[in-house]
Amino acid sequence: MKLAVVGGGSTYTPELIDGFARLRETLPVTELVLVDPAAERLDLVGGLARRIFARQGHGGTIVTTQDLDAGVDGADAVLLQLRVGGQAARERDETWPLECGCVGQETTGAGGLAKALRTVPVVLDIAERVRRTNPDAWIIDFTNPVGIVTRALLQAGHKAVGLCNVAIGFQRRFAAHLGVTPAEVHLDHVGLNHLTWETGVRLGGPEGENVLPRLLAEHGDAIAADLRLPRSVLDRLGVVPSYYLRYFYAHDAVVEELRTKPSRAAEVAAMEKELLEMYGDPALDEKPELLARRGGAFYSEAAVDLAASLLGGGGSPYQVVNTYNNGTLPFLPDDAVIEVQAAVGPSGASPLPVAPLDPLYAGLISHVTAYEDLALEAALRGGRDRVFRALLAHPLVGQFDRADGLTDRLIAHNREHLAWA
Repeated sequence: MKLAVVGGGSTYTPELIDGFARLRETLPVTELVLVDPAAERLDLVGGLARRIFARQGHGGTIVTTQDLDAGVDGADAVLLQLRVGGQAARERDETWPLECGCVGQETTGAGGLAKALRTVPVVLDIAERVRRTNPDAWIIDFTNPVGIVTRALLQAGHKAVGLCNVAIGFQRRFAAHLGVTPAEVHLDHVGLNHLTWETGVRLGGPEGENVLPRLLAEHGDAIAADLRLPRSVLDRLGVVPSYYLRYFYAHDAVVEELRTKPSRAAEVAAMEKELLEMYGDPALDEKPELLARRGGAFYSEAAVDLAASLLGGGGSPYQVVNTYNNGTLPFLPDDAVIEVQAAVGPSGASPLPVAPLDPLYAGLISHVTAYEDLALEAALRGGRDRVFRALLAHPLVGQFDRADGLTDRLIAHNREHLAWA
């Protein structure tokens, strides 16, 4: 089995490698190719990856290359984890929206739109090259904004599934609170990527007992602290929102907070510098503890589980993924990409039925889906007017003068990445 990781020079990658090594019986990879244009980073990450495999007794081969076509040639699955423009572009995404009084964040709001505009054309080019070498290969997208990028891939006819680590993070934390194994926890997880709610927490599977009320009663303080939301919000809603909902539920407070502290991009850039120095140590043969602060917790377990199911049916029968709606949420178009529990196997992902949603959640999902429609149109076709329309439609922008100012800033800060600008 051959897998390729595009963006393999990422400091995330040792987390993924560790998962491949530990879970080799679930996903028996024989060749793993790390593809990245950054030669120096790739050498450091590749060296550590080989040492991790050796330490854990994995017999697979790890290859590093800057040649995308050679790297994906014959791959059974290709994982996408790239960041167009690097941390420097992320730094800009997190700062210029604040000038207009809007949240600066890399996956939602104006910053998220900028990332989509930079990313979608690059990902579609990669996917076309994958299709030329192996049209049967699965593409697993971990590249943000996952919902928009996955929809672009699916609309272009690629065999693609989107993946995010939010759900598996909740599953692991809830299991710890409940004193059970993660495999026993099934989430009623519903929404769009980075716009989701846990409306139920079931023991044993989709039909199991819903213990969410008990979980909130006994552990609500800890859950609220993780989300950085007041406990009263969870009690009044009776669900657990993703931590990304803080940008919607406490927008103004978040903007003020972001204006008074270093950006997350700056923190991550400093962390990456330290991590790469560690990766260069020939004695290091395991992922360092610092990597847990970089983000992407449990990414490796989620990626292995999804790849195993898609390639041979060996993963969990139900997984939270990003895929076509196809009537699951009746208030959305069939070709909207949603993030829900799905039955996953070699034929792809099929969403499980979802109970009717409270208008409180359905309304916001509909609103953001409309924005994503316009964002994808702007990413595919370009043009100032399309960027403006997407910003005006976003619930975190939504005012004419703000959308106008943000449009000019977005284009100015991303001109080198926008062919039409």
